Amino acid sequence: MTTQVAENPVIVGMKNVTKTFPGVVANDQISLDIRQGLVHCLLGENGAGKSTLISILAGMQQPDSGQIEIDGKVSRITSTRAAMKLGVGVVYQHSTLISSMTVLENLMLGDTKRVLLDKKGARTKLRDLSALLGAEIDPEIKARNLGLGQQQQVEIIKALWQGSRVLILDEPTSMLTPQAIESLLASVVRLRNEGLAVIFITHKLREAYAIGDEISVLRKGRMVKHVPARELAKMNESSLKNTVLTAMFGDDQASAGNRKTIEELAGAATASRQARKAGSVSETTVLSVSQVTCSPNDGTRGIFDINIAIRAGEILGIAGIDGHGQSTLAEVLAGQRKLQSGRVLLGETDVTHLDVRARQSMGLRYVTDDRLHEGIVGNLPVSLNLLLKRVGQKPFWNRGRINRQEVLDESNRLISEFDIRTPNPETRAGTLSGGNIQKLLLARELSNNPKLVIFNKPTYGLDLKTVARVREIILEFANEGVAVLLISADLDELTELADRIAVISQGRLIGETPNVGARTAEIVGEIIVNEGAAATGKSRK
Repeated sequence: MTTQVAENPVIVGMKNVTKTFPGVVANDQISLDIRQGLVHCLLGENGAGKSTLISILAGMQQPDSGQIEIDGKVSRITSTRAAMKLGVGVVYQHSTLISSMTVLENLMLGDTKRVLLDKKGARTKLRDLSALLGAEIDPEIKARNLGLGQQQQVEIIKALWQGSRVLILDEPTSMLTPQAIESLLASVVRLRNEGLAVIFITHKLREAYAIGDEISVLRKGRMVKHVPARELAKMNESSLKNTVLTAMFGDDQASAGNRKTIEELAGAATASRQARKAGSVSETTVLSVSQVTCSPNDGTRGIFDINIAIRAGEILGIAGIDGHGQSTLAEVLAGQRKLQSGRVLLGETDVTHLDVRARQSMGLRYVTDDRLHEGIVGNLPVSLNLLLKRVGQKPFWNRGRINRQEVLDESNRLISEFDIRTPNPETRAGTLSGGNIQKLLLARELSNNPKLVIFNKPTYGLDLKTVARVREIILEFANEGVAVLLISADLDELTELADRIAVISQGRLIGETPNVGARTAEIVGEIIVNEGAAATGKSRK
């Protein structure tokens, strides 16, 4: 955290900005000043209004009321191109790079000022911007071969390519290893020292304290706390933590769980490994995967020579850059995609060529990361979505006819057990919030005696209270002897829950570590870094 307290000039002023969607006030009269040469951290839970506010500033949404001033002049930001012309650049959570193109080609793709492409000039510009970030980037490397930390650096360079004065970083560390986070934060400090204004969106309070010059907290669409530079410079980490947590949760802190859990979820404290029930992990192998290969399909990455074994009650975590074969692996194991070679055993039964329904009947469950499209049928009621995997089975169906009372009784039981917030069982599932849709999926997949559950990013995009509950559910089932494959891009989540963590890269498992607590995330980072060094032919010093 900087000790700078001078009133730096305001580049962007947002005045009473309001944006509504059907049934939701996403931004409610928000005022915010972004100053030159300062890092402004924007905190708040998922659904607090951060993304909407930033999309307005980036020209992707138009406010219903209020105004935006650039250098003191009222400006209408009608498109992303207009935002770039005004000096506003955005780096989103997920990569916008074209994987088949080189770094240089990706950067030149957005250079529309010249009729003829100036490759030599672009190389010089890349070298200068790389030096500004303190990074070393090969201009000829394909984007798909970049590590996630390098991807972030290239995305920042891409945002700065047109001369941005305001850089928006949207949850930039959510999928990074500790080493990559450290490098990114150092780059942000360099940019701030060069006079850029940086909006740093995060849900990790530790990061906000480490790098923020100013901090603002959103809650339910409203600005509930602003800590200016002069005030923040006088605060220690403890006082800032109390201030921000009170603003984010108010009187809900007790109901959201104990104080320690809240601090960990909000990134105010290091996530600690959850204690496992004694004897919960047995010697019985539930899943054996041997040399499984599945070719790429429809733009998705393939997997190659995968070997996995999971015991009853064990949680095996899969870490790695999003999109490196995780979903393909999950779908192959669930029976949704056919493998080209290899073998899958569930217990002692070979299920390699069995379909989804057959695997489900043997106790294999899959909780997809695509909740809205793949996970539910939005137009059907909650009750039928809860029983989709048991259609035609007694006592819910009898001779092809639905037994509505049995369906309602079972759905009400699951709604209560998994705390699904719905007006009634007949409410259309598509109208539920993301968190309640996820709890619906968990209720469906974890009922009826599962033996193995595959979770694909089970807490992504959820509010902190729902995150805590989902993690509790995963741990509870593992403690009762259910084998778990946990795919997550959140290293804190994996180190909190998993017994072992394997790392996937380019569709291959490249290393594994037992969960040893505080150092686990660092070990995972070293596996990724070493693999990256091997791929590029560079050795680490």
